[in-house]
Amino acid sequence: MRIMGVDFGEARMGLALSDPTGFLAGGIGTFKVTGIKNATDIVCEKAKENEVELIVIGLPKNMNGTEGDRAARSRKFAAMIEEKSGIKTELCDERRTTILAAGYMTETGTFGKKRKEAIDTLSAQIILQSYLDRRKNLSTL
Repeated sequence: MRIMGVDFGEARMGLALSDPTGFLAGGIGTFKVTGIKNATDIVCEKAKENEVELIVIGLPKNMNGTEGDRAARSRKFAAMIEEKSGIKTELCDERRTTILAAGYMTETGTFGKKRKEAIDTLSAQIILQSYLDRRKNLSTL
């Protein structure tokens, strides 16, 4: 089963895709978005192209676990994707994913324009990989 990961942002959105076994996440790319409808269209198109059966969307919670306006927007985004595509969505806590992505990029010496272009894709990959790992761990209990 193919699963897509999404790091949804105001101006850019990162996408990642699992391998067919649901074991490993890989980046698809970063896409410029002009609003929630445009982002929904892009996700639905990429999900169809890649025969995705589940879409995991990052849920931007506050560090204390509460949800604000950005989380509400992500919930609305997930509902719009389900309605348009018919593909089930799940929300996944994305606290610290951008920080982790920035750390990885610093370790690999990725800076400047390349960093800005890749950080959202890497964040989506981290969101998806954490979902896949958690799912794998739950199935072994």
